[in-house]
Amino acid sequence: MIGGLTRGSLAALIALAVGILCLLLESGAPWLTVFPKNWVLPATDIVGEGTKTLLLWLKPAARLFSTLMSYPMTGANWLLASIPWPFLIASAVALGWRLGGVKMAAMAAIGLGLVLLSGYWPEGMNTLALVAVSVPLALVAGAAIGILANEYPRVREPVQALLDIMQTVPTFAYLTPLLVLFGFGPVVGLIASAIYAAPPMARNVLLGLQRVEAEVKEAAVMSGGTRMQQLFQVELPAARLQIMVGVNQCLMAALSMVIIAAVIGGFQDIGWEVLLTMRKAQFGAAMMAGMVIVIFAILIDRMSGTLAEDRRQFWDGRISIGILIVGLVISLSFLSTMGDPGSYQVLDPVADWLDAWLTSFTTANAALLTALKNGILFYVLLPLRIGLDQAILPFTWGFQWTTGMSLGFFAVSGVLAATLALSGRLTQGLVLLILAGILETGVSQLPWPFVLAAVGALSWVAGGRRLMLLSVVLLSTILFSGLWERALLSLYLSGAAVFACALLGGAIGLISAVSPLAWRVVRPICDMLQTIPLFVFLIPVLMVFQIGEFSAFLAIIAYAIVPMIRYTRQGLIDTPDEMMEGAIASGATTWQILKDVRAPYAAPTILLGLNQTILYAFAMLVIAALIGTTGLGQSIYLALGQADVGLGISAGAAMAILALISDRIVQGFAEERKKALGL
Repeated sequence: MIGGLTRGSLAALIALAVGILCLLLESGAPWLTVFPKNWVLPATDIVGEGTKTLLLWLKPAARLFSTLMSYPMTGANWLLASIPWPFLIASAVALGWRLGGVKMAAMAAIGLGLVLLSGYWPEGMNTLALVAVSVPLALVAGAAIGILANEYPRVREPVQALLDIMQTVPTFAYLTPLLVLFGFGPVVGLIASAIYAAPPMARNVLLGLQRVEAEVKEAAVMSGGTRMQQLFQVELPAARLQIMVGVNQCLMAALSMVIIAAVIGGFQDIGWEVLLTMRKAQFGAAMMAGMVIVIFAILIDRMSGTLAEDRRQFWDGRISIGILIVGLVISLSFLSTMGDPGSYQVLDPVADWLDAWLTSFTTANAALLTALKNGILFYVLLPLRIGLDQAILPFTWGFQWTTGMSLGFFAVSGVLAATLALSGRLTQGLVLLILAGILETGVSQLPWPFVLAAVGALSWVAGGRRLMLLSVVLLSTILFSGLWERALLSLYLSGAAVFACALLGGAIGLISAVSPLAWRVVRPICDMLQTIPLFVFLIPVLMVFQIGEFSAFLAIIAYAIVPMIRYTRQGLIDTPDEMMEGAIASGATTWQILKDVRAPYAAPTILLGLNQTILYAFAMLVIAALIGTTGLGQSIYLALGQADVGLGISAGAAMAILALISDRIVQGFAEERKKALGL
């Protein structure tokens, strides 16, 4: 309590006061709404020139490294292209049997069989060659970083901060400086993939080493081994399961980044095929190419995931050897008659059928699809973006928003806020007034002093003065860099998508928690969505709704909703038995138990799910720039096409700042809830 007010009430009051002040002074001080251009610092130019100087200095070494990496890249391409496809499929089936028995062997056979029949076998092998070379680099680099942070506690916090930055910086932002350093080509994709995939490995190595039991470490010390012996012979083996989780995540991240890197380094791999067919509006072919990516992702995820299981079972290796022998015999027997695997385009009629079906579907349902698209655009997204006073027009809503309507809207909001305040919920009342002002003004039109004050106040409530200072300073760098308007546009679209994910994902998670049957239906869908590389999410929405902000909105939701579903369900089912028994003994109904017992206990877990959803939304926002978003994502994509290092790094840093602040605020509230629950 501060002066009779709670911290939340005081923070909301400060933000509201700044907002009202900006509203009252807007006509006489327009600089409160639009940040003056002559106040903007040439940060983008400075960053661009400084980075170019550094990159030019590093370019000789980078080009030498690129040349060296081209040899394993070429070797992997040659090897995968030279091995007959029956033997490669047999190898995957044999590995699947060894790791998961009949089910996983059948999954490998069917999956790679579909890849072969799609006609994208050569492109698929080129993609796997990139993964095969980039993943070892990422594993070695990530493991080294994790071990370093474990061995030297002083560098642990800086390393974790660096990993946070690497995972919040948009993927496209990696590509711009790499393009200057290494030029166009597949090696750029390889290096970008390794950089992007290293942080998950580093985090899991560090986490695994920190979780090694003290008794195990003491036993290693008492045995008289050196520090290196303790580390490599005792602690790393003890942390094996957590490290294998890192290997799994590293593989998936590398595959995802390889697809994105095709934008600048395409060389007839699957990512390039997806991009090319999307640009040509060949949606059937794009779906076939996207299917290949999904198959690879699912197989890699399932096979590597078994290695992270505590009680994994290795199946009879003799059968795996038999499968390999059968594949080798078939390859040698029919080597001269197999032909080019890229010519096995058996699924081409399916792609043609998809195109025809899509055309007939969109034609037959054009009115419904247009109504859905325009309804969400006109009645949800546009008011959030530019405010009720500019979004409600005769063309969109059928009438014109007037000053009197604004006054009436604020009057109703004030009455509701006063009612909440008089009932003892002052903070909720103040927040209601703030939200009413944001909706009337629009996120992209908010005065910059209000945004700084509101984010600072929220950060203060979530994490204290240190987080408040960090948030305000970081946001100020965006303000003075000239990227403020684009940052607000990104904040609006990602915020709208996160809100939709919170509502829809929370509801699905709730249903999945109370109904095992519902979870049996939802779980495989979530598994599939989590293994699909984010690039592929663009294809179906683009097929139905074409290029535009609405398509980007749907793609972000599809990619970011899974953590919200999973964490909501997990939090609700993890309620301790003694709490449930106490609630039942007190005579509480099922709804009361859910509302008053399970939901409060699940709040920290649900907040962590929201945190992941926010990070996923920002990651997808940049990819969605390919299909028509504005804001920082578009700036990053344009910088990539123009090789504008300054704009690419500045816009990428601005996006990372928004994600980082959101991450810290949500984590702060989650920690506060944990403390309140005594966890």
